[in-house]
Amino acid sequence: MKNALRKDLEPVSSSFTVKELVEPHFDPNWHFHPHYQLFLVKEGTGTRFIGDSIKPFSPGDLVFLGPNLPHLWRSDQAYFDKQSGLITKGVVIYFAEDFLGTDFLSKQEMAPLRNLFTHARQGLEWTGYTRNRAETALRNLARQPAGFERVLSLLNLLNDLSHATDYRYLTSPGYTNTVKPNETDRMQLVHDYVLDHFPDDLSLDTIADLAGMTPPAFCRYFKTRANKTFSEFVSEVRIGHACKLLIGGKLNITQISFESGFRTLSNFNRQFKEITGQTPSAYVRTYRQL
Repeated sequence: MKNALRKDLEPVSSSFTVKELVEPHFDPNWHFHPHYQLFLVKEGTGTRFIGDSIKPFSPGDLVFLGPNLPHLWRSDQAYFDKQSGLITKGVVIYFAEDFLGTDFLSKQEMAPLRNLFTHARQGLEWTGYTRNRAETALRNLARQPAGFERVLSLLNLLNDLSHATDYRYLTSPGYTNTVKPNETDRMQLVHDYVLDHFPDDLSLDTIADLAGMTPPAFCRYFKTRANKTFSEFVSEVRIGHACKLLIGGKLNITQISFESGFRTLSNFNRQFKEITGQTPSAYVRTYRQL
């Protein structure tokens, strides 16, 4: 486990970095860095954590994150089994705000890009037509050699995104990163434990002890760092897992509620609607219409 939550990318001579990721699973560490990040999932499923947002991810998932926004793409447990043969794939672009010079974004013509970068500090995701266009552009950009044409390709992609309207913010209004680099281990332990045990009855005393705190102190600490209570965090993890099972279509709603850690169907239905704004059956219908 890394000792520092903040990540600094290796210095490169080009204006931005493009990486094609092919790994058994995505980086399981909760982290942030001082760069903008545009990330496309090409292959793999799991749960993504961005700021105070918790949602399932699957191929085609496209997000744009501003600097120092904590994030984690946690692959499903099956991807950590070396015998599974599963792999994850993605395309990621990193760049600094001044990647084309300190005055570039201050020009009048760059107003849409300035707005896009401001919005990215809350985290953005796109759906529908824009996502499909951006996915194609990102795949093509990853194959281009470094040079002027690749810079133009990135600018064209960012320009398209800056004019699109089918986007959603990921974090709550006013969310700020209050996690300190020296708190990595504690938050990482909490994330890992919940992700490994959410189908079970989670004990607050056990979690607090894991974090080296009393239960009241842990509850205050967690709410300050995560912008939500620990109970809300667990519920969102469970509902995120339920969403993936609903999309898979292999289990009925009662089975899914128990697989996701809920002991009564009524509690599952109530929390599902509170978190997603829809009933489980309506969620499935919405997904199939996309």
